[in-house]
Amino acid sequence: MKISVIVPIFNAERYLVRCLNSIVEQINTTHNDIEIILINDGSTDKSAEIIKKYIQKYTNNIKYIQKENTGVADSRNIGIEESTGDYIIFVDADDYIDAKLFKNLEKYMERNIDIIKYKAIIETEEEDIIGQFEGPVFEELKGEEAFSKLCYTDEMLDALWVYAYKRKIFIDNGFKFISNTYHEDFGLIPLIIIKAKTFISTDIQGYHYVQSSNSITRNIDYNKTLKKVYDTLIHYDNMLDKTKNYSINERVKEDIKIFYTNSILLRINDLKKTDRKKFIKEIRNRKMYKNIKPRNIKQLLKRIILQINIPLYLKLR
Repeated sequence: MKISVIVPIFNAERYLVRCLNSIVEQINTTHNDIEIILINDGSTDKSAEIIKKYIQKYTNNIKYIQKENTGVADSRNIGIEESTGDYIIFVDADDYIDAKLFKNLEKYMERNIDIIKYKAIIETEEEDIIGQFEGPVFEELKGEEAFSKLCYTDEMLDALWVYAYKRKIFIDNGFKFISNTYHEDFGLIPLIIIKAKTFISTDIQGYHYVQSSNSITRNIDYNKTLKKVYDTLIHYDNMLDKTKNYSINERVKEDIKIFYTNSILLRINDLKKTDRKKFIKEIRNRKMYKNIKPRNIKQLLKRIILQINIPLYLKLR
C-alpha cells in the first residue's frame, strides 16, 4: 500500500530534522513506497534549506510545495489534493513518528480498513516521556459505531495525527479543513470517522507528540485564544449543516452533538469575564442544552443546570 505523509511546515527549523528523519527511516528500513508531501507555509527561518537536503537524497519520494503563509488548514488541504497514496497520514513538523509505524500498520492496510487509529506518546523537546493519550482498543467496527465508542472515553479523538486514513474517504466526501480557523481537526475528524465503513483502534505506539516551547508560547496570545474559542462555534455550525443530511443512527447524531457541546463548553474557562458572557450568549442562542440527552438522573440534572447556569455545569463535569 502506498502511503502519503503530509507535513505542514512553518518556521520549524528546530524540530524539522528529527521529524523528517523519522519519516525517511520508514523508507530506509521497511517501507519504500512512501510519498512525503512537504508544504512550506511561508517559513522565514531555515526550514527551506533543511528541506532541500532531503529532496536531494530522496528525490523520488518527496513532493515539495512552497506557498505564502495562509495557515495549517490550507497546507493540509493542499497536501490532500497533491496526495496519490492509498493511505494518508499527517505529521506535524515539531513532532515525529515511531520508526516501525508503517510496518506495524501494514496488516491493517492490507485489509483495506478505512481508518486505523494508533496511540500518541507525549514528550518534552528532549524526548523525555510525559505521558500517553489514553483511549479504547477494539477490532473492526463501522465508523459511526467507533465514534460512539470513542467519544466518551478517548482523550484525543479529534487529533488528526493519530490516524491512518484511506485517501478515498477524503476524495469521495469532499472533506476539507476550514481555512483560517483554529481547531480545524476538531471540526473535521468526527465527520470523517462517522463516514468510515471500517474502523480499527489499535494499541500501536505510533506518534510522538512533542510539547515544544513554540506550542506553549502560542497559548500566551489572548487574541489568538479568543479566536480559537469562537472558531469552535464555526466548526459546530458546520457540523450541524453537514450531519443533517447524513444517513446515520440517531444515537450517533446525539453523540456527535454531545461531543462538540462538551468540547465547546470547556473553552469558556479560557476567556476573560466580559468575553465569557458574550460567548455564553452564543451558546444559549444555539440552544446547546438540548444536546445533553438525559439517559439517567445525573445527565438530566446536567441538562437543567446547563440551561440555567453554564459555569455551574462546568464545575459538575
